[in-house]
Amino acid sequence: MIIKEALQLRRDKPTFAMMFVVPIMQLMLFGFAINADPKGLPTAVLISEHSELARSLVTAIGNTGYFTITREAATEAEADSLLQRGDVQFVITIPADLTRKLVRGEHPQLAIEADATDPATTGPAMSAVAQAVTQTLSRELKGPLAGQRPRESPVDLVLHKRYNPEGITRYNIVPGLLGVILTMTMVMMTALAVTRERERGTMENLLAMPVRPIEVMAGKIAPYVLIGAVQVTVIVTVARLLFGVPFAGSFALFAVATLLFITINLAIGFAFSTLAQNQLQAMQMSTFFLLPSILLSGFAFPFRGMPGWAQAIGEMLPATHFLRIVRGVMLKDATAAQLSEQMAVMALMLVVVVAVAVSRYRVTLD
Repeated sequence: MIIKEALQLRRDKPTFAMMFVVPIMQLMLFGFAINADPKGLPTAVLISEHSELARSLVTAIGNTGYFTITREAATEAEADSLLQRGDVQFVITIPADLTRKLVRGEHPQLAIEADATDPATTGPAMSAVAQAVTQTLSRELKGPLAGQRPRESPVDLVLHKRYNPEGITRYNIVPGLLGVILTMTMVMMTALAVTRERERGTMENLLAMPVRPIEVMAGKIAPYVLIGAVQVTVIVTVARLLFGVPFAGSFALFAVATLLFITINLAIGFAFSTLAQNQLQAMQMSTFFLLPSILLSGFAFPFRGMPGWAQAIGEMLPATHFLRIVRGVMLKDATAAQLSEQMAVMALMLVVVVAVAVSRYRVTLD
Protein backbone atom coordinates (compact mmCIF):
# COMPACT_ATOMS: atom_id res chain seq x y z
CA MET A 1 0.00 0.00 0.00
CA ILE A 2 2.85 2.39 0.79
CA ILE A 3 4.48 1.72 -2.58
CA LYS A 4 1.12 2.08 -4.35
CA GLU A 5 0.39 5.46 -2.75
CA ALA A 6 3.91 6.70 -3.45
CA LEU A 7 3.60 5.76 -7.14
CA GLN A 8 0.16 7.38 -7.38
CA LEU A 9 1.46 10.57 -5.77
CA ARG A 10 4.39 10.66 -8.17
CA ARG A 11 2.04 10.38 -11.14
CA ASP A 12 -0.16 13.21 -9.81
CA LYS A 13 2.35 15.92 -10.66
CA PRO A 14 0.11 18.98 -9.98
CA THR A 15 -0.67 17.80 -6.44
CA PHE A 16 2.95 16.89 -5.85
CA ALA A 17 4.11 20.30 -7.04
CA MET A 18 1.48 22.11 -4.94
CA MET A 19 2.84 20.47 -1.78
CA PHE A 20 6.10 22.35 -2.32
CA VAL A 21 4.96 25.51 -4.12
CA VAL A 22 2.43 26.64 -1.51
CA PRO A 23 4.84 26.50 1.49
CA ILE A 24 7.54 28.29 -0.51
CA MET A 25 5.08 30.96 -1.61
CA GLN A 26 3.91 31.46 1.98
CA LEU A 27 7.50 31.86 3.16
CA MET A 28 8.24 34.40 0.42
CA LEU A 29 5.09 36.42 1.07
CA PHE A 30 5.29 36.49 4.85
CA GLY A 31 9.04 36.87 4.92
CA PHE A 32 9.55 39.58 2.30
CA ALA A 33 6.23 41.09 1.20
CA ILE A 34 4.47 41.63 4.51
CA ASN A 35 5.45 44.79 6.35
CA ALA A 36 3.45 46.21 9.26
CA ASP A 37 5.58 49.39 9.33
CA PRO A 38 5.11 50.88 5.83
CA LYS A 39 7.50 53.57 4.67
CA GLY A 40 7.89 55.73 1.59
CA LEU A 41 4.18 56.59 1.62
CA PRO A 42 3.14 58.94 -1.22
CA THR A 43 2.56 62.45 0.09
CA ALA A 44 1.37 65.71 -1.43
CA VAL A 45 2.37 69.13 -0.08
CA LEU A 46 0.39 72.34 -0.24
CA ILE A 47 2.93 75.12 0.37
CA SER A 48 1.43 78.56 0.90
CA GLU A 49 4.75 80.07 2.02
CA HIS A 50 7.80 79.39 -0.13
CA SER A 51 10.42 80.24 2.47
CA GLU A 52 13.65 78.59 3.47
CA LEU A 53 12.06 77.40 6.70
CA ALA A 54 9.10 75.86 4.85
CA ARG A 55 11.42 74.00 2.48
CA SER A 56 13.48 72.75 5.43
CA LEU A 57 10.35 71.38 7.10
CA VAL A 58 9.24 69.55 3.95
CA THR A 59 12.74 68.09 3.51
CA ALA A 60 12.87 66.97 7.14
CA ILE A 61 9.51 65.25 6.88
CA GLY A 62 10.65 63.46 3.73
CA ASN A 63 13.88 62.39 5.45
CA THR A 64 11.95 60.45 8.10
CA GLY A 65 11.59 57.66 5.52
CA TYR A 66 7.85 57.41 6.03
CA PHE A 67 6.91 60.08 3.49
CA THR A 68 7.77 60.39 -0.20
CA ILE A 69 6.79 63.75 -1.66
CA THR A 70 5.19 62.83 -4.98
CA ARG A 71 2.94 65.81 -5.70
CA GLU A 72 2.76 69.51 -4.96
CA ALA A 73 -0.85 70.65 -4.90
CA ALA A 74 -1.69 74.16 -6.07
CA THR A 75 -5.01 74.46 -4.24
CA GLU A 76 -6.86 72.85 -1.35
CA ALA A 77 -9.34 71.36 -3.82
CA GLU A 78 -6.57 69.62 -5.74
CA ALA A 79 -5.06 68.29 -2.52
CA ASP A 80 -8.45 67.00 -1.39
CA SER A 81 -8.99 65.27 -4.73
CA LEU A 82 -5.59 63.57 -4.56
CA LEU A 83 -6.43 62.21 -1.13
CA GLN A 84 -9.90 61.09 -2.12
CA ARG A 85 -8.70 59.25 -5.23
CA GLY A 86 -6.07 57.46 -3.19
CA ASP A 87 -3.17 58.92 -5.19
CA VAL A 88 -1.51 60.02 -1.95
CA GLN A 89 -1.67 58.86 1.65
CA PHE A 90 -0.96 62.25 3.24
CA VAL A 91 -1.36 65.94 2.46
CA ILE A 92 0.94 68.33 4.34
CA THR A 93 -0.11 71.97 4.39
CA ILE A 94 2.46 74.71 5.13
CA PRO A 95 0.56 77.87 6.20
CA ALA A 96 1.20 81.24 4.57
CA ASP A 97 2.08 82.93 7.87
CA LEU A 98 4.49 80.29 9.17
CA THR A 99 7.61 82.47 9.54
CA ARG A 100 5.73 85.57 10.69
CA LYS A 101 4.02 83.73 13.53
CA LEU A 102 7.28 82.12 14.60
CA VAL A 103 8.94 85.55 14.79
CA ARG A 104 6.05 86.81 16.95
CA GLY A 105 6.37 83.82 19.26
CA GLU A 106 2.99 82.46 18.21
CA HIS A 107 2.29 78.83 17.40
CA PRO A 108 1.48 78.39 13.69
CA GLN A 109 -0.41 75.27 12.70
CA LEU A 110 1.13 72.69 10.42
CA ALA A 111 -1.75 70.62 9.07
CA ILE A 112 -1.31 66.99 8.08
CA GLU A 113 -4.28 65.23 6.49
CA ALA A 114 -4.11 61.45 6.40
CA ASP A 115 -6.15 58.87 4.52
CA ALA A 116 -7.15 56.89 7.60
CA THR A 117 -9.21 54.24 5.83
CA ASP A 118 -6.33 51.93 6.80
CA PRO A 119 -5.31 53.00 10.33
CA ALA A 120 -2.30 50.67 10.35
CA THR A 121 -0.72 52.64 7.51
CA THR A 122 -0.89 56.09 9.09
CA GLY A 123 -0.03 55.37 12.73
CA PRO A 124 3.76 54.86 12.63
CA ALA A 125 4.23 57.71 10.15
CA MET A 126 2.48 60.27 12.34
CA SER A 127 4.64 59.53 15.36
CA ALA A 128 7.75 60.34 13.28
CA VAL A 129 6.51 63.76 12.13
CA ALA A 130 6.58 65.56 15.47
CA GLN A 131 10.17 64.58 16.17
CA ALA A 132 11.32 65.62 12.68
CA VAL A 133 9.63 69.03 12.93
CA THR A 134 11.04 69.72 16.39
CA GLN A 135 14.58 68.82 15.35
CA THR A 136 14.35 70.96 12.22
CA LEU A 137 13.09 74.03 14.06
CA SER A 138 15.78 73.63 16.71
CA ARG A 139 18.35 73.73 13.94
CA GLU A 140 16.77 76.46 11.78
CA LEU A 141 15.74 78.91 14.53
CA LYS A 142 18.94 80.84 15.01
CA GLY A 143 20.07 84.42 15.31
CA PRO A 144 17.07 86.63 16.21
CA LEU A 145 14.87 83.54 16.32
CA ALA A 146 17.11 81.61 18.72
CA GLY A 147 14.82 82.53 21.60
CA GLN A 148 12.04 80.59 19.91
CA ARG A 149 13.95 77.33 20.03
CA PRO A 150 11.60 74.85 21.57
CA ARG A 151 11.60 73.09 24.83
CA GLU A 152 8.51 71.81 23.11
CA SER A 153 7.64 72.32 19.45
CA PRO A 154 6.77 75.93 18.56
CA VAL A 155 4.55 74.56 15.78
CA ASP A 156 1.20 72.96 16.50
CA LEU A 157 0.84 69.78 14.45
CA VAL A 158 -2.81 69.40 13.50
CA LEU A 159 -3.65 65.89 12.32
CA HIS A 160 -6.84 65.33 10.36
CA LYS A 161 -7.70 61.65 10.00
CA ARG A 162 -9.89 61.75 6.95
CA TYR A 163 -12.66 59.22 6.23
CA ASN A 164 -12.07 57.31 9.48
CA PRO A 165 -11.40 59.92 12.20
CA GLU A 166 -11.57 57.47 15.08
CA GLY A 167 -9.24 54.96 13.42
CA ILE A 168 -11.80 52.16 13.69
CA THR A 169 -10.23 49.02 12.24
CA ARG A 170 -13.48 47.37 11.21
CA TYR A 171 -14.21 50.25 8.82
CA ASN A 172 -11.20 49.03 6.85
CA ILE A 173 -11.55 45.27 7.41
CA VAL A 174 -15.27 44.74 6.78
CA PRO A 175 -15.36 46.31 3.27
CA GLY A 176 -12.19 44.37 2.48
CA LEU A 177 -13.88 41.14 3.52
CA LEU A 178 -16.39 41.70 0.75
CA GLY A 179 -13.63 41.29 -1.83
CA VAL A 180 -12.05 38.30 -0.09
CA ILE A 181 -15.34 36.42 0.33
CA LEU A 182 -16.38 37.01 -3.26
CA THR A 183 -12.96 35.90 -4.52
CA MET A 184 -13.04 32.73 -2.45
CA THR A 185 -16.59 31.66 -3.27
CA MET A 186 -16.89 32.76 -6.89
CA VAL A 187 -13.57 31.29 -8.05
CA MET A 188 -14.12 27.98 -6.28
CA MET A 189 -17.69 27.59 -7.54
CA THR A 190 -16.87 27.91 -11.21
CA ALA A 191 -13.49 26.17 -10.92
CA LEU A 192 -15.48 22.96 -10.61
CA ALA A 193 -17.75 23.74 -13.58
CA VAL A 194 -16.06 21.79 -16.39
CA THR A 195 -14.14 19.29 -14.26
CA ARG A 196 -17.41 18.21 -12.63
CA GLU A 197 -18.85 17.48 -16.08
CA ARG A 198 -15.78 15.42 -16.90
CA GLU A 199 -15.85 13.36 -13.69
CA ARG A 200 -19.60 12.74 -13.88
CA GLY A 201 -19.36 11.54 -17.47
CA THR A 202 -21.71 14.24 -18.79
CA MET A 203 -19.06 16.06 -20.84
CA GLU A 204 -20.20 14.25 -24.02
CA ASN A 205 -23.69 15.74 -23.66
CA LEU A 206 -22.22 19.19 -23.15
CA LEU A 207 -20.01 18.92 -26.23
CA ALA A 208 -22.96 17.67 -28.29
CA MET A 209 -24.95 20.81 -27.59
CA PRO A 210 -24.95 23.40 -30.43
CA VAL A 211 -23.22 26.12 -28.37
CA ARG A 212 -19.92 27.90 -28.73
CA PRO A 213 -17.30 28.04 -25.96
CA ILE A 214 -18.23 31.61 -25.05
CA GLU A 215 -21.86 30.53 -24.68
CA VAL A 216 -20.86 27.57 -22.51
CA MET A 217 -18.91 29.96 -20.31
CA ALA A 218 -21.79 32.43 -20.06
CA GLY A 219 -24.22 29.65 -19.19
CA LYS A 220 -21.91 28.23 -16.54
CA ILE A 221 -21.26 31.50 -14.72
CA ALA A 222 -24.65 33.24 -15.07
CA PRO A 223 -26.38 31.45 -12.14
CA TYR A 224 -23.49 32.30 -9.84
CA VAL A 225 -23.83 36.01 -10.57
CA LEU A 226 -27.14 35.93 -8.69
CA ILE A 227 -25.52 34.05 -5.82
CA GLY A 228 -22.80 36.68 -5.68
CA ALA A 229 -25.40 39.44 -5.62
CA VAL A 230 -27.11 37.78 -2.66
CA GLN A 231 -23.78 37.48 -0.84
CA VAL A 232 -23.04 41.17 -1.42
CA THR A 233 -26.48 42.18 -0.12
CA VAL A 234 -26.01 40.11 3.04
CA ILE A 235 -22.48 41.38 3.69
CA VAL A 236 -23.34 45.05 3.16
CA THR A 237 -26.48 44.78 5.31
CA VAL A 238 -24.55 43.14 8.16
CA ALA A 239 -21.75 45.70 7.79
CA ARG A 240 -24.22 48.56 8.14
CA LEU A 241 -26.46 47.17 10.89
CA LEU A 242 -24.05 45.15 13.01
CA PHE A 243 -20.72 46.94 12.56
CA GLY A 244 -21.95 50.43 11.73
CA VAL A 245 -19.73 50.75 8.65
CA PRO A 246 -20.70 53.94 6.78
CA PHE A 247 -21.79 53.99 3.15
CA ALA A 248 -21.04 57.50 1.94
CA GLY A 249 -20.95 57.01 -1.83
CA SER A 250 -23.12 55.97 -4.75
CA PHE A 251 -24.96 52.65 -4.61
CA ALA A 252 -25.09 52.56 -8.42
CA LEU A 253 -21.32 52.89 -8.74
CA PHE A 254 -20.86 50.26 -6.03
CA ALA A 255 -23.24 47.87 -7.82
CA VAL A 256 -21.51 48.24 -11.20
CA ALA A 257 -18.05 47.69 -9.69
CA THR A 258 -19.26 44.68 -7.69
CA LEU A 259 -20.93 43.09 -10.73
CA LEU A 260 -17.71 43.54 -12.70
CA PHE A 261 -15.65 42.00 -9.90
CA ILE A 262 -18.01 39.02 -9.54
CA THR A 263 -17.84 38.36 -13.28
CA ILE A 264 -14.04 38.50 -13.29
CA ASN A 265 -13.75 35.95 -10.50
CA LEU A 266 -16.28 33.64 -12.13
CA ALA A 267 -14.32 33.85 -15.38
CA ILE A 268 -11.08 33.07 -13.53
CA GLY A 269 -12.71 30.02 -11.96
CA PHE A 270 -13.94 28.87 -15.36
CA ALA A 271 -10.42 29.28 -16.75
CA PHE A 272 -9.08 27.10 -13.95
CA SER A 273 -11.67 24.44 -14.75
CA THR A 274 -10.45 24.29 -18.36
CA LEU A 275 -6.87 23.79 -17.20
CA ALA A 276 -7.49 21.23 -14.45
CA GLN A 277 -7.93 17.52 -15.08
CA ASN A 278 -10.14 16.91 -12.05
CA GLN A 279 -11.94 18.71 -9.24
CA LEU A 280 -9.02 18.31 -6.83
CA GLN A 281 -6.69 20.14 -9.18
CA ALA A 282 -9.30 22.85 -9.71
CA MET A 283 -9.55 23.38 -5.95
CA GLN A 284 -5.77 23.49 -5.65
CA MET A 285 -5.58 26.18 -8.34
CA SER A 286 -8.26 28.17 -6.54
CA THR A 287 -6.34 28.00 -3.28
CA PHE A 288 -3.15 29.03 -5.04
CA PHE A 289 -4.96 32.10 -6.42
CA LEU A 290 -6.72 32.96 -3.16
CA LEU A 291 -3.57 33.18 -1.02
CA PRO A 292 -1.97 36.16 -2.82
CA SER A 293 -5.39 37.77 -3.20
CA ILE A 294 -5.60 37.96 0.60
CA LEU A 295 -2.00 38.87 1.34
CA LEU A 296 -1.07 41.17 -1.55
CA SER A 297 -4.31 43.07 -2.20
CA GLY A 298 -4.08 45.39 0.80
CA PHE A 299 -6.73 43.51 2.77
CA ALA A 300 -4.61 41.98 5.54
CA PHE A 301 -1.55 44.24 5.38
CA PRO A 302 -0.86 47.79 4.13
CA PHE A 303 -0.40 47.64 0.36
CA ARG A 304 2.06 50.53 0.26
CA GLY A 305 4.23 48.86 2.87
CA MET A 306 5.12 45.99 0.55
CA PRO A 307 8.26 45.98 -1.63
CA GLY A 308 7.97 46.99 -5.27
CA TRP A 309 7.87 43.45 -6.68
CA ALA A 310 5.04 42.48 -4.31
CA GLN A 311 3.07 45.60 -5.25
CA ALA A 312 3.56 44.72 -8.93
CA ILE A 313 2.02 41.29 -8.32
CA GLY A 314 -0.76 42.85 -6.28
CA GLU A 315 -1.62 45.22 -9.13
CA MET A 316 -2.37 42.17 -11.31
CA LEU A 317 -4.98 40.86 -8.86
CA PRO A 318 -8.63 41.93 -9.28
CA ALA A 319 -9.09 42.06 -5.50
CA THR A 320 -6.55 44.89 -5.18
CA HIS A 321 -8.49 47.21 -7.46
CA PHE A 322 -11.87 46.16 -6.09
CA LEU A 323 -10.80 46.90 -2.51
CA ARG A 324 -9.75 50.40 -3.57
CA ILE A 325 -13.12 50.92 -5.22
CA VAL A 326 -15.27 49.57 -2.41
CA ARG A 327 -13.37 51.47 0.28
CA GLY A 328 -13.42 54.58 -1.87
CA VAL A 329 -17.18 54.40 -2.37
CA MET A 330 -18.15 53.37 1.14
CA LEU A 331 -15.74 55.51 3.16
CA LYS A 332 -14.63 58.38 0.91
CA ASP A 333 -17.69 59.10 -1.25
CA ALA A 334 -15.41 58.77 -4.28
CA THR A 335 -16.96 59.51 -7.67
CA ALA A 336 -16.92 57.44 -10.85
CA ALA A 337 -14.36 59.80 -12.38
CA GLN A 338 -12.02 59.36 -9.42
CA LEU A 339 -12.30 55.57 -9.64
CA SER A 340 -12.28 55.34 -13.43
CA GLU A 341 -8.70 54.04 -13.54
CA GLN A 342 -9.49 51.13 -11.22
CA MET A 343 -12.66 50.32 -13.17
CA ALA A 344 -10.74 50.38 -16.47
CA VAL A 345 -8.10 47.98 -15.11
CA MET A 346 -10.79 45.55 -13.94
CA ALA A 347 -12.55 45.71 -17.32
CA LEU A 348 -9.25 44.92 -19.06
CA MET A 349 -8.70 41.99 -16.69
CA LEU A 350 -12.13 40.63 -17.59
CA VAL A 351 -11.37 40.76 -21.32
CA VAL A 352 -8.03 38.98 -20.85
CA VAL A 353 -9.43 36.26 -18.58
CA VAL A 354 -12.39 35.56 -20.88
CA ALA A 355 -10.05 35.32 -23.88
CA VAL A 356 -7.80 32.82 -22.04
CA ALA A 357 -10.74 30.74 -20.80
CA VAL A 358 -12.40 30.53 -24.22
CA SER A 359 -9.13 29.67 -25.96
CA ARG A 360 -8.41 26.90 -23.44
CA TYR A 361 -11.89 25.34 -23.62
CA ARG A 362 -11.62 22.06 -25.49
CA VAL A 363 -14.49 21.00 -27.74
CA THR A 364 -13.34 17.35 -27.72
CA LEU A 365 -12.67 14.82 -25.00
CA ASP A 366 -9.06 14.35 -26.08
